[in-house]
Amino acid sequence: MIPKIDSQLGITVYSTKFQGVGGKIRVEAEDFEVNEVLSEKSLRSIGKEDGYAVYKLKKKKIDTNHALADIFRKKGIRLKSLGLKDSFAVTEQFVCSDNKGRVIENYVSEKYSLELIGFVKKPLSKKDMIANHFKIKIFDCDDRLSSFADYSKVLNFYGYQRFGSKRPVTHLIGKALLHRDFKKAIELIVSFTSIYDSKENTEIREKLSDKSNYKNYFDQIPQQMDIERIVIQEMIDHDDEQKAIRAVPLSLRRFYVQAYQSFLFNQTLSDSFSDGENLFEAQEGDVCYDLHGILGKYVKGLDQHLALPFVGYSYYKKTRFDFQISKILKLEEISPKEFFIKEMQEISSEGGFRQATIHCSDYSSKDTTVMFTLSRGSFATILLREIMKPEDPILSGF
Repeated sequence: MIPKIDSQLGITVYSTKFQGVGGKIRVEAEDFEVNEVLSEKSLRSIGKEDGYAVYKLKKKKIDTNHALADIFRKKGIRLKSLGLKDSFAVTEQFVCSDNKGRVIENYVSEKYSLELIGFVKKPLSKKDMIANHFKIKIFDCDDRLSSFADYSKVLNFYGYQRFGSKRPVTHLIGKALLHRDFKKAIELIVSFTSIYDSKENTEIREKLSDKSNYKNYFDQIPQQMDIERIVIQEMIDHDDEQKAIRAVPLSLRRFYVQAYQSFLFNQTLSDSFSDGENLFEAQEGDVCYDLHGILGKYVKGLDQHLALPFVGYSYYKKTRFDFQISKILKLEEISPKEFFIKEMQEISSEGGFRQATIHCSDYSSKDTTVMFTLSRGSFATILLREIMKPEDPILSGF
């Protein structure tokens, strides 16, 4: 039985026949550990000479964006991450300065610490981070955890956090932006409710569903609803939907569009698997990644991994998956050309490709704890979904 929230995110299949051990994750932040893995070449490039500063950011109960924003506020240095890490976890990641200006040695706050580890001649980028290593405890699961062996047979779905987890709305906002329906995008940002949200949040969102209430209830909007406050303040000041959307940080506006692309990708994987397509072996005519992450055509005899289109305005139709993608786009009433947004070109997306399956290494389990390494961009929660088969992923800590 596929959970309702999975289907809402385009995940309508399981790729393994493992029965599932049930249980719950993230009971405590310490039970979900994530450590970034840099390539050997990138690690060797970090030296003691002046250049762009590289730090190790260790954090707990705060997400990457808020930690970096806090560092900028308190220490005046702007740092970039190689990947985003959840708040309810203990994480270690690399962050890098994008200029050769001010450097700090070490800094410790209540929720995170920053340690200077060296310098590089050019700033690190996402490509330097090749994987994430996880150590996760599963509470109240049955004793079959050690029998799970299908970690090489898991589809590379985008996970729940891509869509907002407890409030799965980011892809819906993205679709509204692609349709140039800025009014609907604002309504979704401000007043979309979820059964998993708190009573207080739901009540304020219901009040804000009426635009005339924006001014009256602005002071009651919780501080953690920072994006909602930005948008509503702009609407109070200017009553201009497009201007209010532009007030949202560019990275988040782009993320909305990417979230919708992620939904389309998930649906493509689901439909292709259901239609009997072989997603675990590349074949003649396929687009693939080689071991160095370089995209190209399938070549017999080479070690390659199948890639599926990530729909954008340059969508590549000549794959065996166009049948499924075309049906999905028709059902969604969206076309590839709509991913070029003339009114807001900075959030337009060309599209591209993504690996069809998760590449998992170093998998092991002991008692109720699992450990594994996933290549960059894959979600631990998707592997855990196949292991646990939760009835309600959100209530199970996903």
